[in-house]
Amino acid sequence: MTKKPFHFHICVLCVLLAVSCTSRDASAYRHALRLHDGKVIPFAEMIDDLKNADIVFVGEVHDSMRDHQAELDVIRALHEKDVRFGIGFEMFRADSQKNLDEWNGGKLDKAKFVRVYYNNWRMPWPLYGDIFLYARSHSIPMVGLNVPDAISRKVATTGFSSLTREELAQLPPGISCNVDQKYMDFIKRVYEAHGAQKDSFVHFCEAQMVWDKSMAWHLLRYMKKHPGEKMVVLSGIGHAWKRGIPEQVKQSSSCTSRIVLPAVPDATKRSSITSADADYIFID
Repeated sequence: MTKKPFHFHICVLCVLLAVSCTSRDASAYRHALRLHDGKVIPFAEMIDDLKNADIVFVGEVHDSMRDHQAELDVIRALHEKDVRFGIGFEMFRADSQKNLDEWNGGKLDKAKFVRVYYNNWRMPWPLYGDIFLYARSHSIPMVGLNVPDAISRKVATTGFSSLTREELAQLPPGISCNVDQKYMDFIKRVYEAHGAQKDSFVHFCEAQMVWDKSMAWHLLRYMKKHPGEKMVVLSGIGHAWKRGIPEQVKQSSSCTSRIVLPAVPDATKRSSITSADADYIFID
């Protein structure tokens, strides 16, 4: 039996919210469930709140066209309210920042940029293309947040301690599997679904921390260099929820955050998501 490539992102999404990783229709969400009081509010009312946060995390199911349109709707709505912000991407590595800058500056044509995109991410370009095109046409900065795949795969296989000095230089210091019980339970569910061996669980957990801590690190480094600029961060649900990247941001800064997750079709599963997980969930 051929071993499947290590792609933790998609697995995370399916396990966390128990949604099928299949494409959905392209219509945008019109409402959101505000989790702190359980009230359904119009999309525009949610935007009025999001614009006040330093960082807005928008989670996605990677192959859901509807989720990507919702991300673009958030970006467009904030831009039309004259919010000054950049877009942080899980889908791009930090070491590809030069390519993002060249694309944004019109120095890289679409054909070349699409090749760069596929060097960074596995999902089909049409899912994300409109976001990249909109950002470029409106001169919205784009920031790569992720780490090289080789590093995350190595950590998942042989642990953080196996990294070389050169690999460590690409990561924030002090990465370990030090998380609260609910997040630990979440990681265990994903781990078991992935079919990995029990004796490598700590390595698997360390790989999750590599993603969350590194993306928070790159995000905050960018914001420090661009004071006064807010950020919209696009990532999979497993990184966007409060115990993911936002928790790492919280530990290292005083930035305020809002977290928006995609729709959960099953009302029972939706009711299990609380304000400890996110601030809003898109709904029809």
